Amino acid sequence: MSPRTQDLAGWLERRQVPVYLGALAAGALLGWTAPGAGPGFEHTINPVLGALLYVTFLQVPAAELVRALRDGRFLAAALGVNFVVVPLVVAALYPFLPADQAVRLGVLLVLLCPCVDYVIVFSGLAGGSSRRLLAVTPVLLLAQMAALAPLLLLFMGPGLADTVAVGPFLEAFGFLIVLPLALAWGTQAWAARGAAGRRVSDAAATTMVPLMAAVLLVVVASQVPRVGGRLGDVAAVVPFYVLFLVVMAFAGRAVARLLRLDAPAARAVVFSGATRNSLVVLPLALALPGELAVAAVVVVTQTLVEVVGMVAYVRLVPRLVPADRALGN
Repeated sequence: MSPRTQDLAGWLERRQVPVYLGALAAGALLGWTAPGAGPGFEHTINPVLGALLYVTFLQVPAAELVRALRDGRFLAAALGVNFVVVPLVVAALYPFLPADQAVRLGVLLVLLCPCVDYVIVFSGLAGGSSRRLLAVTPVLLLAQMAALAPLLLLFMGPGLADTVAVGPFLEAFGFLIVLPLALAWGTQAWAARGAAGRRVSDAAATTMVPLMAAVLLVVVASQVPRVGGRLGDVAAVVPFYVLFLVVMAFAGRAVARLLRLDAPAARAVVFSGATRNSLVVLPLALALPGELAVAAVVVVTQTLVEVVGMVAYVRLVPRLVPADRALGN
């Protein structure tokens, strides 16, 4: 990457928190003042999100996937915190959620899936190992897509199959995961062969923050008009999202301590356990039938809570996981 490109990427990364908060505010304003534009914004979610995931995957060299599989302790920590600890925490919260099936489904969709995009950036801001998180991203993606349906059935029962179609889930997986990952690895191969590919790869790397801001803006702008008379139901889940963030900070640290990870790896595990895959599961929520439409707004609400929570995490996680020594030593 050229020095000029590095400077631009660094400038954007240093200002990403206010950029993201501004995008959320702008999306909310657009949603309230121009509700008729909601469907138009909704149609842009998948293309913009696909582009964001392409740029995210572009930072994960294909060889890193093999390396991630060899980093047994970190991989075990990331999988354990996301697919053992998180379902247990959600199970403890589940009986206290609002009784509405759509609200519960939205909460389950978003809390059961680990984040694969901006978690990498926020973890890096707190001194976490972004490269390790990048390396395990494909594993987390595949694991959550395999685990989501069984977990939903476990929580909500077999009747869920009557209301949730499999087709949109497979379509979202192909368009938002398989295609961006294949394009990213193709770009890496092109960059390895010549200067033109490297220029394209470097230019794409600078678009992470703008694309993330664009995704947040269109998601919020498209979903605010859906709130309507369900504001009370949506607001009722906010305390659960806040509690989840608090609990997972200590749960992630406990898992890292158990596996004796160093501080950067431990911080990455804390962020991985706390941040959720709201932007990727949103298309799945949007594909639900009309009587479950509020689930999408419940998913978006988690994004709003989480972005604010990540600002706090960047400051607090380094104190929770000090950098002076490995956990457990």
